[in-house]
Amino acid sequence: MGSTLSMGLRVADESILWRRLDRPGHEFARAYLVDSSWRLTGTAVFAHEGRACRLDYLIICDAAWRTLSARVTGWLANQPIEIDISVDAPGHWRLDGAECHAVLECTDIDLNFSPSTNLLPIRRLALEIGAEAEVHAAWLRFPSFKLERLDQRYRRVGPATYRYESAGGAFVTEIDVNSAGFVTRYPNFWEAETSD
Repeated sequence: MGSTLSMGLRVADESILWRRLDRPGHEFARAYLVDSSWRLTGTAVFAHEGRACRLDYLIICDAAWRTLSARVTGWLANQPIEIDISVDAPGHWRLDGAECHAVLECTDIDLNFSPSTNLLPIRRLALEIGAEAEVHAAWLRFPSFKLERLDQRYRRVGPATYRYESAGGAFVTEIDVNSAGFVTRYPNFWEAETSD
């Protein structure tokens, strides 16, 4: 059991298991602190166009939950996946060593195939109820594994509920989170089966 942040969010070692709602699949994720940096790691196993897919990820953030690096490995059917992402202090992002100008000065990584990365801005912003903030995310698309800029907005509408918007309001939903900040309900896409 972790200690509690001012917004009621626990820290330390937290984990969760999700079931996909839009296709067969599950995902496990864990967030934990190592020295002064956060780790978000997980494994997603799901079907994509009738093919089995397994993706493992490790995201490293600084003490304020700003993304420093991400690694995604696994398989899409018989195609091996190995993606390395890094970002430096001025906000220059690199995908497998090549600079990605489209995501310059983004703060968060957002994995298109996972609900885990909603945790990053939720923990970093620690919004009061009624407050909102704009977020600029480097969005790793699936299955192309290209990085794109995705502008997002989070508004905390209740103790455990956020209104989430992306792409200038083209996508809007309300997500529920647990005391660690992990999404527990993402309508039509993911639902928690267990969480610490």
